[in-house]
Amino acid sequence: MNVIYEDKDIIVVEKPRRVLSTDEPGGLPELVREYLGDEKADVRTVHRLDRVVGGLMVLARNAVSASELSRQVRENEFYKEYTAVVHGETEAGGELRDLLIRDKARRMTFVTDTPQRGAQEAILDYERLWYDEKANVSCVKIVLHTGRTHQIRCQFAFRGHPLVGERKYCEPCDSCELALWSRVISFNHPKTSEKMTFILNPPCEWPWNINN
Repeated sequence: MNVIYEDKDIIVVEKPRRVLSTDEPGGLPELVREYLGDEKADVRTVHRLDRVVGGLMVLARNAVSASELSRQVRENEFYKEYTAVVHGETEAGGELRDLLIRDKARRMTFVTDTPQRGAQEAILDYERLWYDEKANVSCVKIVLHTGRTHQIRCQFAFRGHPLVGERKYCEPCDSCELALWSRVISFNHPKTSEKMTFILNPPCEWPWNINN
């Protein structure tokens, strides 16, 4: 467990890839309790990452902190920035805005042109950081304005730029882990209101190290 910061109200950690964000056997809260040495410790998830996504997460250590952090997430006061490597050469940047519909049976999210029950607006901004012609991949910085399930993966795949390592929204073609990383989170401390910003770069491995 890579712990970035902790106090009696919150704990900021690196969520390992293939670990659930939610409080269930083997999930991140359980791993945090093991780190704290207290299997009954109050550890609460206030935002989520897909199981296959790694990077920064903050967890609350009491009900009051959980309520305040959840409010910040709900009212878009919680800043989340991701880094991803996608196939193809993207535009230099811009906004992606779509209506997304969730297929619970298939556990997949799809773009729809038709307003319908269950459809939710999804918005993100992105900026291309670099493009490698030989590998034909782009590295992009992504700022989420909504937090829909599989939003980043779905919106980029819909535009012909599936994430490297993607197995759900394109034909499998990469042997690596999904190239999506929670790099920056910023929020107000739930007790002191101090602005807190944390940055954690993705691991130095393919495809992240292509441009190094």
